[in-house]
Amino acid sequence: MKTPLSKTFVETFLGNAPGWYKLTIIGFLVLNPVLILTVGTFIAGWALIAEFIFTLAMALKCYPLPAGGLLALEAVILGMTSPETVYHEALKNFEVILLLIFMVAGIYFMKDFLQFTFTRILVRVRSKKVIALLFCLAGAFLSAFLDALTVTAVIMAVAFGFYNVYHRFASGIGAADSHDLVNDESVKETIREELLEFRGFLRNLMMHGAVGTALGGVCTLVGEPQNLLVGGEMGWHFVPFFLHAMPVTLPVLVVGLLTCLAVEQFHIFGYGYQMPGNIRSFLLETAVQMEEKQGQKGKLKLVIQAITGIWLVLALAFHLAAVGLIGLSVIILLTAFTGITEEHQLGHAFEEALPFTALLVVFFSVVAVIHSQELFAPIIEFVLSLKGQDQLAAYYVANGLLSSISDNVFVATVYISETKLHFINVLGAIPHIGMTGQALMDKMTDPHIARADVLATLPQDAAIRVKEVMEHLDKLAVAINTGTNIPSVATPNGQAAFLFLLTSALAPVIRLSYGRMVMLALPYTITMSITGLMAVYVFL
Repeated sequence: MKTPLSKTFVETFLGNAPGWYKLTIIGFLVLNPVLILTVGTFIAGWALIAEFIFTLAMALKCYPLPAGGLLALEAVILGMTSPETVYHEALKNFEVILLLIFMVAGIYFMKDFLQFTFTRILVRVRSKKVIALLFCLAGAFLSAFLDALTVTAVIMAVAFGFYNVYHRFASGIGAADSHDLVNDESVKETIREELLEFRGFLRNLMMHGAVGTALGGVCTLVGEPQNLLVGGEMGWHFVPFFLHAMPVTLPVLVVGLLTCLAVEQFHIFGYGYQMPGNIRSFLLETAVQMEEKQGQKGKLKLVIQAITGIWLVLALAFHLAAVGLIGLSVIILLTAFTGITEEHQLGHAFEEALPFTALLVVFFSVVAVIHSQELFAPIIEFVLSLKGQDQLAAYYVANGLLSSISDNVFVATVYISETKLHFINVLGAIPHIGMTGQALMDKMTDPHIARADVLATLPQDAAIRVKEVMEHLDKLAVAINTGTNIPSVATPNGQAAFLFLLTSALAPVIRLSYGRMVMLALPYTITMSITGLMAVYVFL
């Protein structure tokens, strides 16, 4: 019997997403033009934001690009914004797009060195607390300079590889045979308990490593995509960004590492699993065999990748080029000196970043709607009506709450662009500046022009006022950035690295569900979010 065309369409539309999700998206698409005709574009614009946040929150049901992209496309067709405005938003954030395309791909070619590092930590260190701390620290340090998703992918690859080797051994199955790692039926009864303990041990390490990527990612310009976005709007290079954010990021880093030790010490929130001694011996033997198999060629690759890593850190610290171009230089160096010369070998490096790059442009489309319809003007005005430290705390909390259910890049994009727009108007209202507010803001946030030089061209009274305004904007930018980065560890929706881990092949193997991830993240969410809020209030 032939399948009806309507049923085929429903099955094909948004693929394997649940039926209720598909109906919800269709409902949104039908509702939006009705809202425009009945209550106007302002209400319809807010409905669009809620709908888009829904697609981000439901990322585990369906990657947000198809559904969110349809909503953005409809908004442009309905005239809520224009293609030119969307293009302008994307062009303004071109450096972020370059970062995602080239830096993520560049780090892909450093995976051998990163994998070697985490393997050494896992099999050579005996204390679980020390291993947990080293995983968290290594995740933090690497994510401060590299892409958090790639760092998470490397940690996952190490865990998956060792679990695969041991599960096969425990099941009496050879390396060449096909095997279901999720199924424990064939595991010998005598070592079943050890396997459960090992699974919990790996689950703990994955969360410590993933939280580490958030701890380090907030510290630097390249740690997270939104950092570069906020830094780009403010005209900050690598070192200025680090120094501006340091009063908040360093206390949070210290508290995060102390939390790592505390949960392992007191065995709370699902932590405290140990690696059984015989499993450690077995994995150490496996690691030694793997290193021996690499030979001279493998060792040379590790040295080249380590040297390229040093080049990456120095190039970023001294801002030798745009971040994306530094990433491209990493690709060139690593492919040239490690013998990767075929197109299909290069192609895999770009698979990880391009879907999110496309989604980022969809973010910019929704931001274009927000600008065109002035949707955030009332909220920004309300928050800015608060005074002093209360205002900074309100920014941090508002960004944190939104980022824990939505995507932090989207939230940061909206807040920094809308806040900067407000401050352009504030600058424009200062008398005797001799130019428009936009022109003055462009000069004050130009990374190639010292602010002091711009202020020296203004009358003294105007210069004092402009300096005060810009210093306050700097603090708000830090509150926005730390707010989107730190409390967002609460759920997988807020942190891309968490979502990546949850949707990976490793998650079902180590029994890491959505609820379990939220519980494991909870101690970090509480301590880091509160520390961030206190630091914003006291130190900014």
